[in-house]
Amino acid sequence: MSERETWTTEEFGASHEGAVGVLLADGTVPGPVFFPMNSGGGGPSVSQWSVYDGHFAYVPRAVALRAVCSCGWTGTEHRLDWDEIGEQELAEAGASTADVCLQDWDEHTVEVEKSAISLPDTVTGLLTRLEEEIEKLAKSSPLAAVRAARRLEVTAVRVGYWPAHDARQDATTEQAAAALGLNEDGARKLMARFGRWSPYF
Repeated sequence: MSERETWTTEEFGASHEGAVGVLLADGTVPGPVFFPMNSGGGGPSVSQWSVYDGHFAYVPRAVALRAVCSCGWTGTEHRLDWDEIGEQELAEAGASTADVCLQDWDEHTVEVEKSAISLPDTVTGLLTRLEEEIEKLAKSSPLAAVRAARRLEVTAVRVGYWPAHDARQDATTEQAAAALGLNEDGARKLMARFGRWSPYF
């Protein structure tokens, strides 16, 4: 795995892990850049967008940045103006462009949330109120808030058991993934966790 900054949401996790992607002049996506250690041994493999500045022979120069997601989605290309960047560090000169990529990915996750199966207003309202009440409780009694969060965790495991089993009978993994806004691996593991079966069988 190469090193780079990534983004996730609490609900969708690794199924929609975002990052700033790089495009080269020929339209291709560069591979990770390997930085050898001075001793001649191993070193880090990096794919963080800001390293692609062309300052070294083995480091290509980015012509555009775009948001990318582990689900395969890619955002709009945002060109880098190297005449304006000049000798500035790309990490600084391209920061605003990278921020736009993050905004693009945020919009993507909003669309993912919209495409997931909708919940009744009564349920979303209760969940929101419960979160607010626990946050309020935390101000006066942090330990009570922790206990409340633990009770919520126990309740989620209990009430999710039979729905997970019923959903396993009624829907394919592909259908479950689409409904939950996850990839198939994420959906399979989530269903297995609530249904208490092995995700590998």
